[in-house]
Amino acid sequence: MRRGWEGTAFVQPGNGTTGCSRRRSSFHSTRPCWGAGHRPDKDISMGAQTTLPLVSVVIAMRNEEALIGKCLNSLAVQDYPAELLEILVIDGRSSDRSREIVSEMKGKLPHLRLLDNERKISPVAFNIGINNAKGEILTVISAHCYLTSDYVSRCVEYLAKTGADCVGGRIETIGENRTAKAIALAMSSPFGVGDALFRYSQEEQFVDTLAFGAYRRDVFERIGLFDEELAGSEDDEFNYRLRGHGGKLFLAPAIRSFYYGRTSLRDLWTQYFRYGFGKVRVVQKHPRLVRVRHLIPAVFVASLVTAAVLSPFSSPAALLFTLIVCSYVVISLALSVRIAARKGWQHLPLLPLAFACLHFAYGTGFLLGLVHFLLVGRRRIGRKNAQLE
Repeated sequence: MRRGWEGTAFVQPGNGTTGCSRRRSSFHSTRPCWGAGHRPDKDISMGAQTTLPLVSVVIAMRNEEALIGKCLNSLAVQDYPAELLEILVIDGRSSDRSREIVSEMKGKLPHLRLLDNERKISPVAFNIGINNAKGEILTVISAHCYLTSDYVSRCVEYLAKTGADCVGGRIETIGENRTAKAIALAMSSPFGVGDALFRYSQEEQFVDTLAFGAYRRDVFERIGLFDEELAGSEDDEFNYRLRGHGGKLFLAPAIRSFYYGRTSLRDLWTQYFRYGFGKVRVVQKHPRLVRVRHLIPAVFVASLVTAAVLSPFSSPAALLFTLIVCSYVVISLALSVRIAARKGWQHLPLLPLAFACLHFAYGTGFLLGLVHFLLVGRRRIGRKNAQLE
């Protein structure tokens, strides 16, 4: 049974023993203990006292002057003790005002540090942060997001009461202009992103992967760091290795974060093409990681292109092409109407385009990744493909 940081002992499922202990970190605070259903900001009367863990938040950043301020401000108002919250911003050689904005935030965040990432890719940034972090719990996030005020305390709570090695919540994708809002809606739909539960699930459950997860420090001591070759898929691959070592990941929708999606269809295409392209290298390294959702877009694109090429020479191919196109258009339009009816009809014109962009970009990227990694035999994603978003 894992032991919690809360004063009241908890029982891990399948284990009748109880207990509570933790080693003291260099940053510590003695506060009333808390258990399931309580957060450290609550006024609770329990006789026992304990020390809460130091939490390190690692943020990958590159040219994020428009968003990094909001991200850091969301950390400045956390209900978790400020003296137990360490923030490490890892900058990939930003050329805008990002570094200046981070420096200005040091007055609000006493344990904020700015570190350099010369290679400018996200897994390298996360590894630099992990290697420099002092916390017993480490969470890795993007400068594209901001967190609710109870994000950190919820992570500590769910790590304690579930015994999981990593916990995370549902990511709500948001947008500020019309196109970005349609993209956000598409990325929050199972039709758009498959069974990526952290994007839309409302149920607490153990899952295969999470985004913006909070990990126990010993996870990195047991299985190593993020694979620096797999920019864009590093979290999926890391979580796969974690599960392979018997680790558990728990999704708690009460842990909430907001992610700024792409603001144009062109940027969305680039993002998901890169995801599909890089996923092939992950599957090449870990064949058992592949899921049906990873293959569907590629099979769809390959079938459509093959049928289109053969259509002038084959009636069955022409029929297949027509069926594929008509079926996709009908399903996409039907789901777009359903979403627009709930979220606003102004989104209807762009929703089918956003869905198509997600599916065709990922599928095309995956197919070209097959050629690049399996046929050509090259092993590394190019520099442009791996840069921080």
